[in-house]
Amino acid sequence: MLRAIDRDRYRVIPVGITRDGVFVLEDDDPDKFALDAERLPEVVDNGTRVLWPEGGGDRTLRVRRADGSISEVGTVDVVLPILHGLHGEDGTVQGFFDTLGIPYAGGGVLDSALCMDKHFMKIVLEAAGVPVSPWVTVTRQRWERDPEGVRADAAALGEPTFVKPARAGSSVGVSKVHDPSELADALALAFAEDDKVLIESAIVGREVEVAILEGRGGAAPRASLPGEIVLTTREFYDFEGKYLGGDGAEVVCPADLDDAEIAAIQELGVRAFEAVDGRGLARVDFFLAADGLYVNELNTMPGFTPISMFPKCWIASGMTYPELLTELVDTALERA
Repeated sequence: MLRAIDRDRYRVIPVGITRDGVFVLEDDDPDKFALDAERLPEVVDNGTRVLWPEGGGDRTLRVRRADGSISEVGTVDVVLPILHGLHGEDGTVQGFFDTLGIPYAGGGVLDSALCMDKHFMKIVLEAAGVPVSPWVTVTRQRWERDPEGVRADAAALGEPTFVKPARAGSSVGVSKVHDPSELADALALAFAEDDKVLIESAIVGREVEVAILEGRGGAAPRASLPGEIVLTTREFYDFEGKYLGGDGAEVVCPADLDDAEIAAIQELGVRAFEAVDGRGLARVDFFLAADGLYVNELNTMPGFTPISMFPKCWIASGMTYPELLTELVDTALERA
């Protein structure tokens, strides 16, 4: 995004968050954060501290340097919260910016929180008549208290199943369970990420995804051409396949679908986005099975790497990468 954003229109102030949760002023250097499978980029504490505006209409961003001096960096027009997972995609940072009165791109508090928690996301989608895969939600306490009951619930879903943390992303902590002997290890892996876990029926079908953008000026949300995750040697689209360019998974957009299938995916994607009160953008992931479409999940801040589906789908639909970033910023400013 640093490399692609329109510098003729925007002045970028990069803010990084360290593993300890410290906001630091970062270098405006795209190469510093390029994805490297051998060593993933990391924000390190450089001694600076970003001082967010104090509210009350103030949007001045300040920084305290390592020597204690404080200087103004600029006036914030809009924030691009390019964050995944806890505190970034779950509504918390969105509520922080709402409190300060700072416009930001992407989902709001409600849709971010709903879609981060796969349990409640499924409940909302199901209530709206959007098909989802059968599942059971298991807490750590229940697994410790009633393992046989959990095993019975899992068995009722058939084989194989997928076990995943309720509130994690990027396929972290996800396992495919082929038989009951693998369930305990899969739950242990998922519980390492969250104390609430979903066990889902494995849907046999194609993995297709569609990118959604919020409508402008009161218009309906827009859906891109669908893409497809084509698996060859991987059992599912895991973290390595998503971010590290691992073999065995290919992102294809547009997907090889007929007009009726494209229309159905786009229509259901928009319905799902509206069901969760979606704002800004989302990627809606489906299984295209013999008996129809199932929504797997919505991602309210989907991946934006060069190999990610969201930008690929909009580029295939006629939008450039810089135009896509401009759309996110302009939508946020228009909403504000």
